[in-house]
Amino acid sequence: MTTVKTNSMTPVQAINDGLRTMLQEREEMVVLGEDVGVNGGVFRATDGLQESFGEDRVFDTPLSESGIIGTSIGMAMNGMLPVAEIQFFGFIYPAYEQVMTHATRMRYRSMGAFTVPMVIRAPYGAGVRAPEIHSDSMEALFTHMPGIKVVCPSNAYDAKGLLISAIEDPDPVLFLEPLKLYRAYKDEVPEGKYEVEIGKGELLEEGEDVTLIAWGAMVPVIKKAAQLAEEKGITCDVIDLRTLSPIDKDIIAASVQKTNRCVIVHEAQSTGGLGNDIISIVNDTSFLYLKSPIERVTGADVHVPFWALEEHFLPTPERTLHAIQKVMDF
Repeated sequence: MTTVKTNSMTPVQAINDGLRTMLQEREEMVVLGEDVGVNGGVFRATDGLQESFGEDRVFDTPLSESGIIGTSIGMAMNGMLPVAEIQFFGFIYPAYEQVMTHATRMRYRSMGAFTVPMVIRAPYGAGVRAPEIHSDSMEALFTHMPGIKVVCPSNAYDAKGLLISAIEDPDPVLFLEPLKLYRAYKDEVPEGKYEVEIGKGELLEEGEDVTLIAWGAMVPVIKKAAQLAEEKGITCDVIDLRTLSPIDKDIIAASVQKTNRCVIVHEAQSTGGLGNDIISIVNDTSFLYLKSPIERVTGADVHVPFWALEEHFLPTPERTLHAIQKVMDF
């Protein structure tokens, strides 16, 4: 039996390792973005890559998100594998048109003559007291687009494995990186290449009473809420979706049909959030199994507030526990 060597890594270290692994394997791959080269990225996700692979393969761009994405689309259509970094997810708005009207549609528009194998990496989310537009969580804008996959790991193992899968995918992938978790935890991460399948969620903990669903930075929140609930005699299925589009409907349905109750947690604003789509999945697959209405714990319908006020915006284990008790007491 072969033993796979692992290293203890934070999520941001695992992302760096995944990029390095694929740069070594795929000569056509390039990494581009604002400050990804000389400085190694504002969060050091690309630290040391330019030194190892040269300025032709890891390079800085002008401060132009539409230019970064537009250039990446052209490279991807011509045989390269661009991995583009948007420095903060909230900066992607100027490039939204490029993603929506070109990256996601080129395979369809060309009747399969062209594909766009590119990855857009974007740190997202609140909880690090960043200024305006640096803390947005608007994944639902992109899960609404046909033609692009959206993934969001919550730990280092998944971060590397999903990133490699995203780079290998023949179509565009939006790879969301939770800012709050970049250096929050360490996991054992295998050396070399491995993949985590896009489109598959993971059941982290098993229970009998309530299904808890989250992704990214909210996964530690629902894990803590499950612990608090267990102290009150309530056990929970804890699901990390990992991929937001295509979403794993089977894992959601199987869990809700077992527990008969569901709580969804995301930090994006409530209105138009992905939680609404998950409610529709539960209603379509498992409505007659429900013993209570589905509860959501989300960010408020306001802009992400500054500094300490973030703590009043973000879901917490305590707010999630309240929702758990509400579905139990219905």
